[in-house]
Amino acid sequence: MELWPGIWPVLLLLFLLLLFLLPTLWFCSPSAKYFFKMAFYNGWILFLAVLAIPVCAVRGRNVENMKILRLMLLHIKYLYGIRVEVRGAHHFPPSQPYVVVSNHQSSLDLLGMMEVLPGRCVPIAKRELLWAGSAGLACWLAGVIFIDRKRTGDAISVMSEVAQTLLTQDVRVWVFPEGTRNHNGSMLPFKRGAFHLAVQAQVPIVPIVMSSYQDFYCKKERRFTSGRCQVRVLPPVPTEGLTPDDVPALADRVRHSMLTVFREISTDGRGGGDCLKKPGGVGDARL
Repeated sequence: MELWPGIWPVLLLLFLLLLFLLPTLWFCSPSAKYFFKMAFYNGWILFLAVLAIPVCAVRGRNVENMKILRLMLLHIKYLYGIRVEVRGAHHFPPSQPYVVVSNHQSSLDLLGMMEVLPGRCVPIAKRELLWAGSAGLACWLAGVIFIDRKRTGDAISVMSEVAQTLLTQDVRVWVFPEGTRNHNGSMLPFKRGAFHLAVQAQVPIVPIVMSSYQDFYCKKERRFTSGRCQVRVLPPVPTEGLTPDDVPALADRVRHSMLTVFREISTDGRGGGDCLKKPGGVGDARL
């Protein structure tokens, strides 16, 4: 069925209006720019996942496929003008399994993670990510471990299997112990699953701290410019000889050390609480 001939001028007019409106919103509305950038960020990741899937599928589900995803994602920081500085990478144990714990601020954590991700390391993620289209399939092929947080019994079972995998397959895992994204410029209380995992496997915990994004990103203010993020790898925390009874104190000690470093390396020295810093001073020449 052909479109009514008179509809073409209307479609052309709408197209021209769209061409005019988008640049206007981009330059005049910081909120519109924020949504455009986040939409492109998520869409670009989904597109890159489509490209990665056939390459990863050659190996099947394999932790080595994480190298492919990392290689394909490393350039994104340049698109957004975000400079990622890594310090303390020498603290990674050279040849043994371990559990990485990191603070969790937003989906932009992916940029810092890919910058410092050690070999044979995969994240533990919520099961909902598995159904995130091409990104979910790419993550599955890369060996990402999915946990249903709503079913405690299943989560405990998966953690027990992960503990065995750490030791038998020389795998490292990356966990966000806050359990959810935290936009308030500090750290939420830590859930203890990662620490139980490390104690059960008797492997070290490697804390990683990403500085506050508040000088270039704030969800509350709908602000997304360019800027700098520091990623600090802290010395490993041994767990040899510890028991499940030691986990609460272990989690509190690791969180305290991470929070101290977070406040130290964040731009305003306070962790950027609730996006207190306003825009300005940072160029926005990139996407």
